[in-house]
Amino acid sequence: MEQFLAELSEIDAGKVLFNKPLSEFTTWKIGGPADVLIIPNTEDQLVSVVRLLHKHGVQWTNLGRGSNMLVSDKGIRGVVVQPGEAFDYARFDGTLVHAGAAYSFIKLSVLAAKEGLSGLEFAGGIPGSVGGAVYMNAGAHGSDVSRIFKSADIVLETGELVRYEVEDMKFTYRHSCLHERPGIVIGAVFELEQGERKDIMSTTSSYKQRRLLTQPLQLPCAGSVFRNPPNDFAARLIQEAGLKGMRCGGAEISNLHANFIVNTGQAKAEDVLTLMKTIQSTVKDKFGVELVAEVLVMGER
Repeated sequence: MEQFLAELSEIDAGKVLFNKPLSEFTTWKIGGPADVLIIPNTEDQLVSVVRLLHKHGVQWTNLGRGSNMLVSDKGIRGVVVQPGEAFDYARFDGTLVHAGAAYSFIKLSVLAAKEGLSGLEFAGGIPGSVGGAVYMNAGAHGSDVSRIFKSADIVLETGELVRYEVEDMKFTYRHSCLHERPGIVIGAVFELEQGERKDIMSTTSSYKQRRLLTQPLQLPCAGSVFRNPPNDFAARLIQEAGLKGMRCGGAEISNLHANFIVNTGQAKAEDVLTLMKTIQSTVKDKFGVELVAEVLVMGER
């Protein structure tokens, strides 16, 4: 790490922060410090940083908007890389949408609706960044990223810059090839369809209203904690197990949506993990179903 840091100081890497609490960068408002947080603000900076990490074999983690991530109380060892402001863009070219990795997925959905483009309506209730959405194959309301994805520019863990088409991504439910072959999405292109602006706006608005009515968005949370099992819903199973409202420290299984765990003020990662384990064991005992976490649990335990 010392040699890495010495060489890092000699290159244009963007913003470099030490021992930065990651609770400031996650929607759960939970997480200990990163040893080093690097925020590159150009493609060249990002590529240079990843190549240097690879050269020295330094452990690193990619951070987007932190909307689907539980960072441990001890934080993340090594380096955390978060694409900066230069990756926060969107532009339209006919039915194609070009968006940077740091761009809000919800905001992209709204802009597409205003352009009279259909296909991103499902994203109106999905927090997080474009990069995170591609990584997780984010989805809702019967659709997901794989259905509109055209290509993405990605920096692989070696520092190689590649362009992946939809067949390269190996999309499955809440999964992409980047889970096995780490890389950082720089930007993505989505292919939408021309439609009636009024109808698209109406659908997008209805999804937004449903989200506001059914999800505890007034408190820090990370969206759905568990994946839906085949032909069922994790929220239904958790509710039927009688777990709504259960608390551990500052964390609580939401009374509004059973598949959400909220931070009521001073929750620790261990509080959330305790509730997650309780949910999994109780649902398994009552229904024989093994719930799989949708949130990414990261950091030193």
